[in-house]
Amino acid sequence: MEKTNKSLKEWNAIIEALAGGLQTIIIRKNPTTLKGFFLYPTFSYATKENYLENFKKDFRHFVEKNAFPLKKGEKTQIKYYARVEKVIEISPKNLNSLNKLHIWKNDHVKKYLSNKKGYVWYLKIYKLKDSYMAEKNRGMRFANLKKEISLKDLIPVFEET
Repeated sequence: MEKTNKSLKEWNAIIEALAGGLQTIIIRKNPTTLKGFFLYPTFSYATKENYLENFKKDFRHFVEKNAFPLKKGEKTQIKYYARVEKVIEISPKNLNSLNKLHIWKNDHVKKYLSNKKGYVWYLKIYKLKDSYMAEKNRGMRFANLKKEISLKDLIPVFEET
């Protein structure tokens, strides 16, 4: 049975946007060689003043509603797994072509990439049959969970068309 403990830390609102079909990509400064990982929700961005300014106006209510993951003590709920379908390099001048694929404001993406090339990760999102309460994880972007989780009963959030 396939298992993994690989996880990617991502803003909780972005994870929920991916799971809800509001966003189909993530944009990173680097590519990845991983084929899949759990989405470990973070929320430190939501503790900053004016954090909603990073998102398009139409999605700010959604972001505010989904800013924080479910936590129990020092544990955080993990609900989703992502498979990397493809990764492409993108130049700063072509970022606007991705505008309909994410909920961030373009200025936020450009600032994050420091006006340098970036990588677009196209993801397929799966819901875990049973969510997992993960212990606090100190890794930066990618982090290993303390326990491997089975990939046996993953449920695609969107059916293939």
